[in-house]
Amino acid sequence: MTGIIDYGAGNLKSVCNTLDEIGTSRKLIRNPEDLDGMNAIIFPGVGAFGDCAKQLEKQNLIDPLKKWIEQDRPFLGICIGFQMLFEGSDESPGIMGLGALSGKVVEFPDIEGMKVPHMGWNQLEIQNSDDWAWNGLGTSPYFYFVHSFFPQPLDKSIVASTTLYGKQFVSSVRRGQLLATQFHPEKSQAAGSRLIRNFLNESGIS
Repeated sequence: MTGIIDYGAGNLKSVCNTLDEIGTSRKLIRNPEDLDGMNAIIFPGVGAFGDCAKQLEKQNLIDPLKKWIEQDRPFLGICIGFQMLFEGSDESPGIMGLGALSGKVVEFPDIEGMKVPHMGWNQLEIQNSDDWAWNGLGTSPYFYFVHSFFPQPLDKSIVASTTLYGKQFVSSVRRGQLLATQFHPEKSQAAGSRLIRNFLNESGIS
């Protein structure tokens, strides 16, 4: 069973539809008790860092999510679900993220000719094509992005891919059974479905 974090603003429908197409059982997670019996967690997202953090705290999900990640249980973070793994964000000064990964989230710099938010299809530069996350995806797959902020991990060894948009930024990380992406696999057609399937396969679910 795969749990999908529902904090009231995530892109739940597309993620649910993708899991249904894959044929994986799923459940929405709204409180700590909902985590019982879950084999993997997907944390999808759209919206602001601060609003997300406040809602997770309201739902008493901060500590259970930290514990889940500390135990290296299967976790897929998408967009804001990626950003929330870090200590904080320039989007919401003074508000803490989960702090599961060292570093913070920053805004795209002001570069002439570059529109923000970064929106649309863009190419990944895979750091290790043998990583299970990229099975069947080649070395430079395209995925769909919508974001104005991106994380800067302090631990460069967890960087799974980068992407060029005015500058190179970290577009995904992977550590143990944790995979997190700035792009939206649930909106990335066949490539995205394959990435989610790779995650579930690694989790022993699909």
